[in-house]
Amino acid sequence: MVGTILVADDDHGIRTVLDQALSRANYTVRSTSNAATLYNWVLEGVGDLVVTDVVMPDENGLDLLPRLKKIRPELPVIVMSAQNTLLTAIKATERGAYDYLPKPFDLKELLQVVERALSKPKNVRKNTMDLDEDEDTKIPLIGRSAAMQEIYRVLARLMGTDLTVMITGESGTGKELVARALHEYGKRKSGPFVAINMAAIPKELIESELFGHEKGAFTGADSRAIGRFEQAQGGTLFLDEIGDMPLEAQTRLLRVLQQGEYTTVGGRTPMKTDVRIVAATNRDLRQFVRQGLFREDLFYRLNVVPLRLPPLRERAEDIPDLVRHFLILAQGEGLPVKSIDSEALEVLKKHKWPGNVRELENLVQRLIALYSEEVIDAKVVAMELQPAVSAPSVEAIPEDENFSAAIERHISKYFAAHPGSLPPSGLYERILRELERPLITLSLDATNGNQIRTAELLGLNRNTLRKKIRELDIQVVRGIK
Repeated sequence: MVGTILVADDDHGIRTVLDQALSRANYTVRSTSNAATLYNWVLEGVGDLVVTDVVMPDENGLDLLPRLKKIRPELPVIVMSAQNTLLTAIKATERGAYDYLPKPFDLKELLQVVERALSKPKNVRKNTMDLDEDEDTKIPLIGRSAAMQEIYRVLARLMGTDLTVMITGESGTGKELVARALHEYGKRKSGPFVAINMAAIPKELIESELFGHEKGAFTGADSRAIGRFEQAQGGTLFLDEIGDMPLEAQTRLLRVLQQGEYTTVGGRTPMKTDVRIVAATNRDLRQFVRQGLFREDLFYRLNVVPLRLPPLRERAEDIPDLVRHFLILAQGEGLPVKSIDSEALEVLKKHKWPGNVRELENLVQRLIALYSEEVIDAKVVAMELQPAVSAPSVEAIPEDENFSAAIERHISKYFAAHPGSLPPSGLYERILRELERPLITLSLDATNGNQIRTAELLGLNRNTLRKKIRELDIQVVRGIK
């Protein structure tokens, strides 16, 4: 026999399965359905490892955990739970659990965790956080899929560290939400969280934005300005779209990461920095390194802990939970109370979601705002997910036809294709949206991705342009010239 395992779960079936699996692995097993018996066993010095559920009839396993660790700090405790949220994972980790396993779990994985826990030196943790139960609703990371459960487990392990994290994932997957969760539930939560999007800042201004500048450092520098590193002192600096950082700025950033200090643009006195770096990108940085567009040494400095966020199509089972979350948020913003029926949810689960969670959120808001029905059905959802009426291509416009006439002809085709029925409400907004997307995309291409020049070209305020880029989920790509 290689050890005694104490199992606590109020589900008889789970206790039986664990008893059989652990016994076959040559462990001695003692199981109970309540927290009181488990506590007494630990108090008596019985057991080499604990596997406990969270929800039990007499006491919550997460509340019991600190009491067990106080009696026997070296005793490894594995927490399992069907309450598969990020907060559950964080609480389990911060209250001293050796590991957290969401239900349903793989028995093979459980046995591997048990073996590691019994074979390695005991890791005695101190409680570093006191989290409210109500905080679960404040964490914007939603999902019970296996992919999200793994994200929660990794985040829980990172909360008590200052390790640099590189978040990768497609546009709209929630990279900034993850960065904020790392900050707000980590050891630097009392400090500032500062975000900077490399793709949204002109190349020539990035170093000034990051490190600040002195008065007179360059034309237009009429006064001293602090940079994002100084703003984030004692907190977290989130470097979004790090792949868009020019090579010159990459060199300075590498120096900061290596030496822990920097100088402002035009300054001479080194300044110490104390920030946690979280970077994010939707690009393939390894490919950028091979192409000479990103420094290899900086890549390895940033990629200490890689964290990939799955696209929504890889976790379609999370869509109902996400939809409910967005409906609640909409109510909080004063929008009407709505619901989406089960058939409509099935339609949503089959969609490919190129814009990921951001696209889903925009769709839910649109459904609430444009449709009067209290319950949104599958027909409405399917109509909204169809390709909207597109602006006509240049080739489709006769030389003697003006643009207005071309649009009129194109919309007439839409009505002709749906004889006997009116199109869904919101057609006006849908057409405007489809006209805006190519107009902004082509303008960005013409200005090499420069948002300041694009805003001037279109006659828009820069903040308005940024908002439209987010709403339309337009990918800003800077060309190399």
